[in-house]
Amino acid sequence: MKYTTLGRTGLKVSRLCLGTMTFGWSTDRETAFAIMDKAFDAGLNFFDTADIYSRWIEGNQGGESETIIGEWLKTKSRREVIIATKVRGRMWAGENGEGLSRHHIMHAVEDSLRRLQTDYIDLYQTHWTDDNTTHEETLEALDRLVRDGKVLYLGCSNYPAWQLMKALWTSDKHGLARFDCIQPHHSIFHRQEFESELEAACLDQNVAVIPYSPLAAGFATGKHRRDTREVDSTRTSSGLVTRLVADDRAYVVLDSLEKLAQAHRCPMAHVALAWQLARPSITAPIIGVRTLAQLDELLGAVDLTLSESEIGQLNAVSEGF
Repeated sequence: MKYTTLGRTGLKVSRLCLGTMTFGWSTDRETAFAIMDKAFDAGLNFFDTADIYSRWIEGNQGGESETIIGEWLKTKSRREVIIATKVRGRMWAGENGEGLSRHHIMHAVEDSLRRLQTDYIDLYQTHWTDDNTTHEETLEALDRLVRDGKVLYLGCSNYPAWQLMKALWTSDKHGLARFDCIQPHHSIFHRQEFESELEAACLDQNVAVIPYSPLAAGFATGKHRRDTREVDSTRTSSGLVTRLVADDRAYVVLDSLEKLAQAHRCPMAHVALAWQLARPSITAPIIGVRTLAQLDELLGAVDLTLSESEIGQLNAVSEGF
């Protein structure tokens, strides 16, 4: 495994981050433990979750993923594992059951700490923006958590460039802990949302980038073909897959991924991840897996280095996504 620092901080994280959205949903506890054990043994020290995972299952209020991680964490040395989780989504009934108000954050963090069975969260992220709460209120609450030692680093997710810059300005103006990491949606099949403005802002401000869905919900693995355009994904992001399977341009990108994979004698997913890891802005793509076999297929991606001409080829065929 290879490692890098999280943005401007001194925190060392693996170049791949394990996403755990499926834990407690399409991945049961036993399988989740096996996946985390294998990832950890392979040198992956960075694990991402959120309090709302897996809220979308009927009858669940969320917290299942955090609970599973908390049970697993007891089997490891806490200082060797970097745990990232998120706050924002609805976790209880009532007007304050969701959002980024001081009230919601202070209650939600205690719930996450309890489920994770830990005294602190390494990276605490706002899951998406809250138009009803000012940046000042949110960042003052998060700053208090950092000062109290309940949170070590702060991050955000799904923020456009102007919202990230406004948040960084607010932290600078008021002397508050700032966002040192952002989690955007980015892959070779979903480029413009991140690359148009946000990427430049992250590079300028030295903000770490841990993109989610780097394999486009599995589309980049090659499991969808021109002659079999059926959506086969249990991911909530399967809406992206639905669009891609109907887009002829997507198969041109797949062809390029496949040719390079054959040349390097590696899975197509390695090529898609290596393309992403070659961008100076990218810290650690978040890989989501449901099975040990899927994890096995992805772990070696950090060892693949693409040439400038290969990266240029992939850039050209994926332009416009």
